[in-house]
Amino acid sequence: MSKKVADISSAELKNLVVLGMQEKKAEDITVLDLREIENAVTDFFVLCSANSDTQVGAIADAIEEEVHKQAHQNPWHSEGKKEREWVLIDYVNVVAHVFRSSKREFYGLENVWGDAKVERVREKSMSQ
Repeated sequence: MSKKVADISSAELKNLVVLGMQEKKAEDITVLDLREIENAVTDFFVLCSANSDTQVGAIADAIEEEVHKQAHQNPWHSEGKKEREWVLIDYVNVVAHVFRSSKREFYGLENVWGDAKVERVREKSMSQ
C-alpha cells in the first residue's frame, strides 16, 4: 500500500499540523524535532494543550481538515478521539498530540524526548 505522506516534506507537514492547531486556538504549541535522535519513531512530534474535551476534539478535527485540504492526506493512524483527553494523530513522519492540559503534564512527553530540539510556537496574532 502506498502512502501519500512522502509527497510533501515532514517539515511542511509539521507546519500544516501547527496551522490546524492554531485555527482552534490551541495553547502551548510545541514542536519536538526528532530527526537527529537515533531510533526516533518519527521526524516531528507536535504537541498542544486544550482547556476542554470539546476543544480537544475541535483541534484534532482541524488538524485533519487542514492536512487533507492542503496535502490531500489522511492520518495513517489516530486514537483517543472518543475519550478526548489525549488525541494522537499519526502521519508517519509527523505525529500530532492534542492534550487536555492536565494529561499533558501527567505524561510529560517533552521530558521523555529531552534530547529533541524544541520549538515553542508563538500564538497567532489577530491580524494574521
